[in-house]
Amino acid sequence: MNLQLSIAMAANPRSWPIFDGRVKPKGIDLLPSMVLPSELFWRQLKFAEFDISEMSFSSLIMAVAQGDDRFVGLPIFTTKRFFHAGILVRKDAGIERPEDLKGKRVGVPEYQQTAALWSRGALEHEWGVKPSDIEFWMERQPSHSHRGAVGFATPPGVTINQMPPEKNIGTMMQSGEIQAAIHYILNPPNLVDRSSANLYEDPNIKFLFPDTAAECARYYKKTGIFPINHGMVIKREIAERHPWVVLNILEAFNQANEIANRERIAQTDYYAAAGLLGPGAAVALKKPLLQHGVEANRKVLETAAQYSVEQGLTPRLVKLEEVFAKATLEQ
Repeated sequence: MNLQLSIAMAANPRSWPIFDGRVKPKGIDLLPSMVLPSELFWRQLKFAEFDISEMSFSSLIMAVAQGDDRFVGLPIFTTKRFFHAGILVRKDAGIERPEDLKGKRVGVPEYQQTAALWSRGALEHEWGVKPSDIEFWMERQPSHSHRGAVGFATPPGVTINQMPPEKNIGTMMQSGEIQAAIHYILNPPNLVDRSSANLYEDPNIKFLFPDTAAECARYYKKTGIFPINHGMVIKREIAERHPWVVLNILEAFNQANEIANRERIAQTDYYAAAGLLGPGAAVALKKPLLQHGVEANRKVLETAAQYSVEQGLTPRLVKLEEVFAKATLEQ
């Protein structure tokens, strides 16, 4: 008899084979729900609605540090991105370099979110811009934020202002009330995010880094870090009652990732044959972009945990052995 479990994720190429049924974990019937990440994490942290779900890595280690043992981490990593390269600034704000963010008013959807964690880490370690140097404005309201769900308090020396409910990052960027935005989210309407203005097409807004691809390449070449954003969790009670479930789920996501890689390589070959990709780009795009597992991602995960301590999100360094299921630690 198969075990029936609910699972919630955002849609992306690496998880789609789970959604469409091409990959099924052995002995498990999954009931998938497609939920936007920001809403999903709030619902799971606050209400624990799903047996398995995608989860903010920053919020997960914060919950672990606070003694919340409802979930066990699965080293399945659904998204990676160089988040600091996507910082937006107003053209009239006098922000030409990362150092110019000091003293500026900067919007962020959720102060504790992993994207903001990585952006602040890069700003501090690459350019000496500390969180205390910036005046932050947070969009998500306490009742519907990850911060509110885990009871996070503002770290000493850091300024986090709450945006009023009638405003959001988009409107405050356009009015000049804030001068920059970290990780601007333009989502369909949901229970958590509210911005709807397309700042990417606003003539008064620009990227802090004019050549974002070049900055991503520079950062990776220097640090060897390709930041992980989201992982997965399973309810502890299920993992303890049915320990075999953990590795079966990981195996299924590895299979889904292999399918996504094959599809990406086929697409790369098509564009290369059409003359739309140079040989260097074609070779680079054929390399695996993401691997699941703790060991394959240890440096990145431990760096995120270190940034969390440095930025006052966690009171101590959380070890990966505390976060992930024991059976997955050598995978």
